[in-house]
Amino acid sequence: MQSLRVVIKARLADHLEAIRYSIPGFRQPGPKGRMVAGYAGFKLNCGSYPHAGSIIGQFPVERAGFVTSKGGVLFAPDHPLSESLVFGPIEARLTETVVTGR
Repeated sequence: MQSLRVVIKARLADHLEAIRYSIPGFRQPGPKGRMVAGYAGFKLNCGSYPHAGSIIGQFPVERAGFVTSKGGVLFAPDHPLSESLVFGPIEARLTETVVTGR
């Protein structure tokens, strides 16, 4: 999880670390900053969450062998996500927050 945090933080260096829905992540700066990316570790897997259910379906995560939920991608610690599968949803989420304000 630490390496995933480092990868996300590298892309969102100006964002604030926060906890939302009981998972750590990054939100936009400012008092009304939106959550952009979250991550979590569980007993059997880890997860990456762009905090927008519509985003995950835009990326070939399932074809890459990962399980998806409505709002995230689950993966085993010994089979982490590639940077493109981390950055793609983050970029889409950043665009979504600008376009829709959500």
